[in-house]
Amino acid sequence: MKLLLLLIIALEISFTTIVSLNVALVILAIIYLLAHRTRLRTLGWLVLLPLLPAIGLWSTQYINGSGDRTLMAWVLFTRIYAFVFTGATFTLTTDVLQLTDSLEQNWHMPAKFAYGVLAAYNLIPRIRHEVQVIRAAGLMRGQVLSFWSPQLYFKAILISINWSQNLAQAMRSHGFVEDAPRTHYRQIPLTKVDWGIVITGVILLQIGVFVIPWT
Repeated sequence: MKLLLLLIIALEISFTTIVSLNVALVILAIIYLLAHRTRLRTLGWLVLLPLLPAIGLWSTQYINGSGDRTLMAWVLFTRIYAFVFTGATFTLTTDVLQLTDSLEQNWHMPAKFAYGVLAAYNLIPRIRHEVQVIRAAGLMRGQVLSFWSPQLYFKAILISINWSQNLAQAMRSHGFVEDAPRTHYRQIPLTKVDWGIVITGVILLQIGVFVIPWT
């Protein structure tokens, strides 16, 4: 439900030109992240990483835009941060396993796709390790495989394909059949509280867009 609320927020602020609303969303997102004990260093990166594209959008709109260029420049600048920080409230506080279980059980995502997402997520640490092994093996042969080396990524892709085939065989050997009726060990039900949070969030967003006289 958190994902649904964030999608609604992202869609709505994409069509609004209210700077103060974007700033308010950023502040609320920071408060939410701090309440979930997000490290200050992480918050600092969330401020610094979007800074260059935000400045680029601001300057492009201010120099080449039409209409109220100053307003639109700040709208685009703050919108970038609103997207980043509201997105961070999801990515930094949501467990991937619970997310995929919820999407499969409550939103009827195909089980094959849900398990594929989990497999890809869990393979990331192994891929990083294999990249280090490939680079070390290259150095032993006198080859320096840099970050931009196509050979490095080609070998990593081949290893990933092999892993995916092994995973598919393992799932079939454990009796996994797509579209077959299944029970779930981990139940992720949608509660009235979840629906209440979404409805309240949407109502507050509409009040912020249409009622509050932002400046």
